[in-house]
Amino acid sequence: MSSPAGPQQGLGLPWRVTSSLVMGLTSTVSKVFLFGFNRIEVHGLQNFLKILESRQDPQTRERGLITVSNHISVLDDPLMWGVLPFSYAFSPKDLRWGLGAHDICFKNKVLSSFFTFGQVLPTHRLNHSPHGGLFQPSVTQAIRLLSAQPHTTVPSSNTQGSTDLPDPFTAGSLTYTTNGLDSVPVPSAYPHNRHAWVHIFPEGAVHQNSAVDMRYFKWGVSRLILESEPTPDVVPMFIDGNQHLMPEDRKLRLIPRVGARIHVTFGEKVDTEERFGDLRQRWKELVNRSRAARRSAKGRAGSRNVQEEAEAIGELTDDLKYGEEAVEIRVEVARRVREEVLKLRQKLRYPEPDPAFAYAETWAKDPDKKRYKSRVDDSWINQD
Repeated sequence: MSSPAGPQQGLGLPWRVTSSLVMGLTSTVSKVFLFGFNRIEVHGLQNFLKILESRQDPQTRERGLITVSNHISVLDDPLMWGVLPFSYAFSPKDLRWGLGAHDICFKNKVLSSFFTFGQVLPTHRLNHSPHGGLFQPSVTQAIRLLSAQPHTTVPSSNTQGSTDLPDPFTAGSLTYTTNGLDSVPVPSAYPHNRHAWVHIFPEGAVHQNSAVDMRYFKWGVSRLILESEPTPDVVPMFIDGNQHLMPEDRKLRLIPRVGARIHVTFGEKVDTEERFGDLRQRWKELVNRSRAARRSAKGRAGSRNVQEEAEAIGELTDDLKYGEEAVEIRVEVARRVREEVLKLRQKLRYPEPDPAFAYAETWAKDPDKKRYKSRVDDSWINQD
C-alpha cells in the first residue's frame, strides 16, 4: 500500500482540491483574526517547523506525530494553527487531524462535509451519546492514522479486491460507521496519510480556569501512545488568551471578542522511549499474555484467528479494554502526558498547579451538565 503506484492514485483531484480549500481558507481566516485583531506571541515555533519540514514526504515518515495541549476555548482549533506559516495552509497532508464532536460538527450533511474535508474525525461524547467513550471507531482511526500501513483489517466496503483505493467522492469509497447509521471515509487507508499528525485536547472539555490550570487528562491520548506502531512522536503545547475571545460566561456566545493577548507555546519533542518506553513494554506484555490466554482457551485450531485479531491495529478484546492492568497503564500514560504540558506552563511562570486537579476523582464533584461553573475551581467548563 505504500508503493508509489496504484493505491496512491486512489485519492482523486476533486477530493484533494476541496480539502485544500477548506483547510487553506480556514487557516487564512484564523491567521487574519489572530494577527489582525489581537496581540499574539508564539514560542518554540521554529523547532516545531523543523519537525513538520522533516515530515513533508509521507513516504519517508518513520512515525506519526501527536500534539497535545490544554483546552481553553471553543476557538482553540482551528485558531491555534493560524500561527503556522502560510505555506502550510493549503497542504492538508502536512496538517493535523483532529477529533470533533459528532453532535456539533457532524449534525447535518453540510457540516459533515466541511469537517471531513477539514480533517476532523467524528467523535461521540458519553454526555451526549451512547456511542461515546474510549473505544469508539474514530479513536481506532486516529491510532491507524498514526501507524504504519497497511493495517490488518480492511473495511468491507472495499469491494472486488481492487488494489486501487476508490476516491472518497465515489459511491464505492472506503467507509466506516461511528453509530451504525452514518458513513465516514476511512482516512487511514490512504498512503498520503501515512504516519499522520493528530492533535488532541485530553481534558475533553473547554476549561476556563483563572490561573489557566488544567483538569485531568482522559485516556484517549493513552491509547494513541500505547497502540500506535511505531511509537509516535509527541510534542506538548500550551495556549493562553483564547478564553478572552470566547469566555464561557458571556451572554452573546456567537461572536468572538477581539483585542486579546494570546500565547501559543510549542514544547520540545518528548523523548518517548524515556518517558513512555516502560509503559509501552508493559502494554505489549499484557497484549501477549492476553493473546496466549485466548489461544489456550480456544485451542490450537482457533489460534490463527486469534493471532489476526490481536494484530489488527486499534482493535482490542474486552480484557485489554477493561482489565485492571490495562486501566492502570492508561492512567499513568495520561498522567505523564499532562506533566509534559505542565512543564511548559511552569516555564511561562504561571502559579503552581493544584496537584488534586490531575485526578478524575477530583472532578467527580462537578454536575453532569454540558456547560457549568465548576464546583472544584470556580472555572467555566463547556462540554457542549
